[in-house]
Amino acid sequence: MRTACTWIMLAIATVTITLSLPQKAAAIPDKIDIGSLEALYKKVNFDHAAHIKTIYDCAVCHHHTTGALVTDPNCVRCHKTSNPTKDVACRNCHRKDPFSADVMNEKLNPNRYHNDIPGLKGAYHQSCLGCHKKMNGPTGCQDCHKRKPEGDAMFNAGEFAPKKPAGKGHGGH
Repeated sequence: MRTACTWIMLAIATVTITLSLPQKAAAIPDKIDIGSLEALYKKVNFDHAAHIKTIYDCAVCHHHTTGALVTDPNCVRCHKTSNPTKDVACRNCHRKDPFSADVMNEKLNPNRYHNDIPGLKGAYHQSCLGCHKKMNGPTGCQDCHKRKPEGDAMFNAGEFAPKKPAGKGHGGH
């Protein structure tokens, strides 16, 4: 009987010590290259470490994917058995092409939730620009997105901008 108690006490002590040890956290990158518009723009070199130091609260940007279990009562109806999310990339929930035929067909299903999730570009701009305006961060398009020649061609900008006719003044006929 004494041996059984010793083993039980040893097991409890082992579990207690194991649970009190720091758990290995997922690697949090200092820099993130955002290249969802690489055909027209250079990758955005996002300084994740600087944003963490400024904001402190991961849930400000990673609003539904902070690695915690679902607690919102509306979400729990479907996601009560969902595991915590390990990857918190925006692209996991926000689609790059929210107006593709597949996505639009999903959105037309009246029994489907999440019809209001903005596309990837919309999500970035709602989150980033809103915060940048409040905190006086960069808000100009090319402050973060350096356009490639392909982008200039697409938007008739830079060397692809329409040339003004020589010798023509304003208002002259």
